[in-house]
Amino acid sequence: MNKILSSIFLSTLYLSSFTFGGGYVIITLLKKKFVDELHWIDQQEMLDLVAIAQSSPGAIAVNGAIVVGYKLARLPGVICAVLGAVIPPFIILSVISFFYTAFKENSIIQAMLSGMTAGVGAVILSVVYDMGGDVVKGKDPLLIILMAASFIAAYFYHVNVIFIILAAALTGICKTIIRKLRNEA
Repeated sequence: MNKILSSIFLSTLYLSSFTFGGGYVIITLLKKKFVDELHWIDQQEMLDLVAIAQSSPGAIAVNGAIVVGYKLARLPGVICAVLGAVIPPFIILSVISFFYTAFKENSIIQAMLSGMTAGVGAVILSVVYDMGGDVVKGKDPLLIILMAASFIAAYFYHVNVIFIILAAALTGICKTIIRKLRNEA
């Protein structure tokens, strides 16, 4: 158990230390670490955990660490994952706030941050491709329609993401109830 806890802590600490661009980037890296490398979670479980992390209030990076930590080692896993995910940004933001005026006007740092923006976009696109591809490979027409409708609603009609999440949750609940009723019949 201690090996799992230390691995959770060190993995989230490492990922959080070198992740720039927000929570969706760390979600991709959590998937690569715990699904692809360690094989502690399968792809479908990771999709479910990401859905939970997205629908929960708070930063998605911390929520992602919480749900992965809980899945792997319950409450001790949550504590290790959260500490690993929170310590690096806390230290980095403390240093940046101390030197804020020097960083704000430094053209080299501004250029570096602009370059990171492109990299973040690529990583987020990779997440969408990997996880969306798995939904398509599953050949569940309802999930494919839900994914496409969610994109269209958010991108073209600017529907608030909260309503999209609620609609997806309601769809999942209805699908589960219908499946249970069919199994009982």
